[in-house]
Amino acid sequence: WCLDQLETIQTYRSVSEMASNKFKRMLNRELTHLSEMSRSGNQVSEYIASTFLDNQNEVDIPPPTPKEREKKSKQPMCQISGVKKLTHSCSLKVTNSSIPKLGVKTQQEEALITELNDLNKWGLNIFRVSEFSNNRPLSCIMYAIFQERNLLKTFQIPVDTFLTYIMTLEDHYHADVAYHNSLHAADVTQSTHVLLSTPALEAVFTDLETLAALFAAAIHDVDHPGVSNQFLINT
Repeated sequence: WCLDQLETIQTYRSVSEMASNKFKRMLNRELTHLSEMSRSGNQVSEYIASTFLDNQNEVDIPPPTPKEREKKSKQPMCQISGVKKLTHSCSLKVTNSSIPKLGVKTQQEEALITELNDLNKWGLNIFRVSEFSNNRPLSCIMYAIFQERNLLKTFQIPVDTFLTYIMTLEDHYHADVAYHNSLHAADVTQSTHVLLSTPALEAVFTDLETLAALFAAAIHDVDHPGVSNQFLINT
C-alpha cells in the first residue's frame, strides 16, 4: 500500500529544499508573533529575517513534460534492490472480525486505556504500555496515534492491513537487543506524535507528511543488531 501511494506522488523539489522551505515558513510565522510583542521583539525579528530569510520567495518549478512523465512511469518504486529475505514471521494475522479495541490483544485493557490517556503528552510511560499490551508497544502506540489523528480514514487504509503490517514490523525488532528494540521505536513514535502536535508545528505539515514522519519513527531502527557501525566494520 505504501509503495502504491508513493508512486502517485509527483515531487519536483529536493528533500533538503522542501525541508528548508518548511523551516523558513515556520520561522517566519514565529518571527511575526515576536515582532508584535514589543519594539525590541520587532527589531530582533527584522534582524533574523534579513539575515536568514533574505530569499523568501519560493521558485515555482515547472512540472515535467509528458515525455519525462512517461520515462518516470517506467521506473516503478517497487523495484527495490538490496532487500534480504526476512527471517522472522508475523505472530498474528489480523482479520476484520478479530480487530481488538486497542489494536492488540490484552487481558489488561482498562489499565492500558489509562496509560494511553497520556498519548498526547510528553512523559507517557512506554514501559507500562508495553507491559499492558502484551509486549506490543509499537503496534499499540501506532494504532492509537493513527486513530487519534484519523489517518486510517484519511488515507483509506484497511485496519486489518495496517495492524498486520505494524505487527510484522514489530516482529522484526530484536527483543534481545537492550536499547534499539520495539520499545524504543514506540517511544520515538509517540514523541514524534507529540512534537508534531505542538503549536509551532501543527499547521506546518500536511497529513501525508505527518503519516511519513510517523512511519519513519516506527521503522527507523528495525532489525538493529544492537551494536555500532564501527563494531560491524571491525568484525
